[in-house]
Amino acid sequence: MTKFPHLRQDFTASLVVFLVALPLCVGVAVASGVPAELGLVTGIVGGLVTGFLPGSSLQVSGPAAGLTVLVFEAVQEYGLPALGIIVLAAGLLQLIMGALKLGRWFRAISVSVVEGMLAGIGLVLIAGQLYATAGLKAPASGIDKILGLPGAAVDAAGSTAALTSLVLGAATIAVMVLWKKLPKQAQAVPGALAAVILAIAATAVFDLPVATVEVKGLLGSIQPPGLDAFGGVGVGIIGTIIAFTLIASAESLFSAAAVDRLHDGPRTQYDKELMAQGAGNTLCGVLGALPMTAVIVRSSANVSAGARTKASRVMHGVWLLLFAALLPSTLALIPLPALAGILVHAGFKLIPFQKIVPLWREHRGEALILVVTAVSIVAVNMFEGVLIGLALSVVKTAWEASHVKMEIIDKGAGPIQAYLSGNATFLRLPKILDSLESLPQDRPVELDLSGLHHLDHACRTALENWAARHSATGTEPVKVTELEEAPAEKVTA
Repeated sequence: MTKFPHLRQDFTASLVVFLVALPLCVGVAVASGVPAELGLVTGIVGGLVTGFLPGSSLQVSGPAAGLTVLVFEAVQEYGLPALGIIVLAAGLLQLIMGALKLGRWFRAISVSVVEGMLAGIGLVLIAGQLYATAGLKAPASGIDKILGLPGAAVDAAGSTAALTSLVLGAATIAVMVLWKKLPKQAQAVPGALAAVILAIAATAVFDLPVATVEVKGLLGSIQPPGLDAFGGVGVGIIGTIIAFTLIASAESLFSAAAVDRLHDGPRTQYDKELMAQGAGNTLCGVLGALPMTAVIVRSSANVSAGARTKASRVMHGVWLLLFAALLPSTLALIPLPALAGILVHAGFKLIPFQKIVPLWREHRGEALILVVTAVSIVAVNMFEGVLIGLALSVVKTAWEASHVKMEIIDKGAGPIQAYLSGNATFLRLPKILDSLESLPQDRPVELDLSGLHHLDHACRTALENWAARHSATGTEPVKVTELEEAPAEKVTA
C-alpha cells in the first residue's frame, strides 16, 4: 500500500467511471452508425493506452458525443472500412502536433468557437436522436433533421410501435434528469446506467415491440483497415481527417483545462496530452474503432469520485475490457430508444444555455461568434462551420486590435490639434480620414501620433497624402508628431 497510497480511492473512482462510460460508449457507437462493440474498444484504448500515458492525470478518454455527427457523416460517405484510416491519420497528426509542441496553441482558440462548435454538434445530435427514439430514419443533413421533425412527429403519432419507442426514449431522458434529485446514496449508480437498466426491465416485463442493440461480438466487430481500404481513399477525405484532428484535439485540451479547475493535483501538460490522445487514436484507427477524445462527463465523475492518480482511468479500461470479453451478449438487451434518449440528454449538455445570455450582455461579439458557429454547423457541415467560426474570431480580434481614438481640440484661434491613440490600421482608416477631412481647410493643423502603439503602412501613407492635400491650398503645413518609438520632433509635411 505504501507504493500505491491512493489505491483505494482510485479503485472506487474507476468503478464509478466504468458505470458512467459503459452506456455512453455503446450509445455513441450506435448513434455513429457503427457496431456497438467499437464504442467499447475505444473506451478500452482510452483507459489502457491513453490513460497510462502522461499529460493530464485525471482526465478520462473514450468515444465522445461531440464526434458522433462527424463519424456518422464519414461512415455514410466513405464506408466503415475508411473510418479506421481517418482515425489513424488523425492520431498520427496529433502525435506530430504534440511533438512539435503545438498543443499549447489550442488554448489560443476562442472559447466561443469551441462552445459554438459543441452547441452545433448538440443541436444536430438532438435532432437526429429524436428520430431514433421513435424508431424512425433521420434525414442526412443537419438542417433537414431539424426541419423534418414536425413531419416525423406526425408519422410517429400514427404508429403504435413508434409511439411505444418514443415513450421509452422520453422515459429514459426523464429518469436521467430526475436522478440528480434523488438522495446522494441513490446517485452512487450513474443516472445513464440506471435509465438503461430500467429500460431493459420495462422492455422485458411489458414485452415492448422496440429494437435492441445488434451484437456481433468483440472480435467480430474489430476490422482493421486493409490495403484495399487505403487504395479507395481519395483527396476528398483529407478535409474529414483535418476536421477529426482539430475537433478531437480542441475538445480534449479544453476538457483538460476544465478538469484542472476541478482538482488541486498536477496540471495538464498540453503537448504530452495531445500526444497521448494521438497514440490512442492511432491504435483505434488500426483496430477500425471510433475516434476518442477526452470526455468531460467521465472526467468530472472521476474527480468527484475521489480519484487521485491515473490508476483510476487505467482500471476503468480494465473493467470495460472484462465486460466486453465476458458479458457481450448483455448488450443485446439494451433498447435502442433508451440509447437515443441518453444521446439526446448528452446533446442538451453540449449546448451552453446558461452562458449565452450573460455572454450577450457582456461580450456581444463573442456571443455572435458562438451562435454563428453553431448555426453554420447545422446549416452547412461540421468542418466548414468551425472554419466560419474561426474566421469570425480572427476578424473580431483584428477589429478590436485596430481600435483607435481621435481627439480634436479647437480653441477657436491658432492651430487645430488632432491627437491619435491606440492602433491605427487599415481597418480604421475610413474613420480616421473622415475625421481629418472634416477639419476646416483654412486652419493649420497639428497631428500628434505619439499616442499610437502601432501605425501600419497603409495608414501612414494615407496620413501623408492627407497632410499634403491639406497644405496644398496655401495653409500652413501640417505639423506631425511621430510615434513614441521615433524621435519626438516636429516635422513638416
